[in-house]
Amino acid sequence: MNGLDNLQRFGVEIADHIATVTIKAPPVNAQDRLFREEIIRLFDILGDATEVRVIVLTGDGRTFSAGADLRERPALAEEPGGYGRHNRLVRASFDVVMECTKPVIAAVNGAAIGAGCVLALCCDILLVAEEAYLSMTEVDFGLAGGVRHVLRSFSPSDARLAIYTARRLSGAELYRMNVASVCVPRERLLDEAMEIARTIAAKVPLAVVAAKRSFGLTEEMPLRDGYRYEQTQTAALATTEDTREAQRAFAEKRKPVFHGR
Repeated sequence: MNGLDNLQRFGVEIADHIATVTIKAPPVNAQDRLFREEIIRLFDILGDATEVRVIVLTGDGRTFSAGADLRERPALAEEPGGYGRHNRLVRASFDVVMECTKPVIAAVNGAAIGAGCVLALCCDILLVAEEAYLSMTEVDFGLAGGVRHVLRSFSPSDARLAIYTARRLSGAELYRMNVASVCVPRERLLDEAMEIARTIAAKVPLAVVAAKRSFGLTEEMPLRDGYRYEQTQTAALATTEDTREAQRAFAEKRKPVFHGR
């Protein structure tokens, strides 16, 4: 796909309307400046790609992402305006996943630490391997960050537990806490993620895009305003080719064929 050549930190495979994105930044898939620049470019392109309807994000090897590359920190403190530029890039690298028009499934295959944990939590659906864990280790290094993202997925008590203690939260614990939707052995993780991805990819593409947009926009809206917005989405979808095709296929008891229009 144009624009995705020469990626150094990611591998991308696209088949059957599913883009599988693999973090490939050995040895521990840490996030440096190049990682963030590439993930922004990658998800912007996949978000616009008509052949992609859902994205699966996972890590290469036994680590999802060990978080920020702390080797960059000393230079930031010495560079005039360094932290401002760095912080904008970090925010954008998370926002691009949350704001991607396509649903993103995190298949957390191993450790997701700090910024790696936040990246997983920015995805729409979280699947974890039994061998995986999330950990917010900022308090161990005299740093701060990630609280607001953690609060989106954890209960208030569990969010504070994670942030204040920096403890490792196992796949089983994350499933019990209702943070992860699925917890399976590592060897089954991608199969589970792909099964969910195939189900999503078979739905009306524009309706899925509208649903993701609704999640993003209505999260902090009052109930009445949020539902009214969703009703405008339904009215707009009613005029599209794919919605008419879905309804015809249902009446004719056949599989629909969608074109993203």
